[in-house]
Amino acid sequence: MTGRLEAFGQGESVLKEPRYLEELEDRLHFYVEECDYLQGFQILCDLHDGFSGVGAKTAELLQDEYSGRGVITWGLLPGPHNLGEPQKNIYRLLNTAFGLVNLTGYSSFVCPLSLGGNLGLRPKPPANFPYLHYDATLPFHCSAILATALDTVTAPYRLRSSMVPMAHLADLLSFSGRKVVTAEAIIPFPLVPGQSLPDILVQLGGATPWTPLSACGHSAGSRCFAQSVVLRGIDRANHTSKLSPGTPLPSALHACASGEEVLAQYLQQHHPRVLSSSYLLLTPCRVAPPYPHLFSGLSHKGLALDGPPKGAAVQSIPVFGALRSSSSLHQTLGDLAEELTRLDLRRWASFMDAGVEQDDMEELLQDLYSLAQCYQEGDSLSN
Repeated sequence: MTGRLEAFGQGESVLKEPRYLEELEDRLHFYVEECDYLQGFQILCDLHDGFSGVGAKTAELLQDEYSGRGVITWGLLPGPHNLGEPQKNIYRLLNTAFGLVNLTGYSSFVCPLSLGGNLGLRPKPPANFPYLHYDATLPFHCSAILATALDTVTAPYRLRSSMVPMAHLADLLSFSGRKVVTAEAIIPFPLVPGQSLPDILVQLGGATPWTPLSACGHSAGSRCFAQSVVLRGIDRANHTSKLSPGTPLPSALHACASGEEVLAQYLQQHHPRVLSSSYLLLTPCRVAPPYPHLFSGLSHKGLALDGPPKGAAVQSIPVFGALRSSSSLHQTLGDLAEELTRLDLRRWASFMDAGVEQDDMEELLQDLYSLAQCYQEGDSLSN
């Protein structure tokens, strides 16, 4: 099947075939019947090839059959090492655009996931993490990092003691038609032995400390409409200040009585008047084998060290992740539409032959521009 899925239209056509559609529905109904409490569905699909079409038709099916349930889509994109071949690069651009527009029509929200720098044709350097040394040409490395971020930002609605239903998170992030959100993370969160959570957050400073993981550029300087933030893997003993009584407090964070209060206060300082939800989880992210060895300068619990690590390899790490809806997407989606208008589609007839027509292309551009307008800075809540 994979040889047929180079273009969005080919992916759509797969689920128009009864044998594939019936198999999907049978498996879906089996797992739904096993659920005690069905919050919704998560779709993970490639955006850059025909699987974007498969994902869009699946999202449409889920919305039709399970109206009112959450449908969250994670669109995976290759790293910048795969951007060399002209035809594949053009197909990636077209598939990504068709995938985003169609998936937003049937999903609670769509979040692209990539270590690449942008969605367009011109490659930018891959995401950089101070304590990670990964090879952007190895899918195993890239997928491990993205899985770490995904496992973190989805934790609030996946836990047995779920703090927030999937639908509520989607409502927070996607109001006013903003159906595309971005993922960002600090991997690992740089906790130093002897320092507390307030110490580290004060050192992080700025309003956007996370590394972008959605190939949508950095949100620094942009307006944030809403965000969901998760910090995991910090021992409770380190949640609040360890300063002796009577010592002058370096910041308001050091006066907080709990880790939850510290995190909420930090977000309020740097993102005032933004719709924010924050979660502080004790459980770290497990990075024992077969997770690739990507870390340097960390203890086995993921603490940042001054000298070379001693003893066992890194087994777990603290992670700071965020899902954000910001005005940076206005330019990202607008630029994507502009690049499409500069394409001479007569040179890419094979893409159109796969099930997409010229009218579909014109409608796509209108929808992309409309989606971009949702993120234009206006009177909405801002940071």
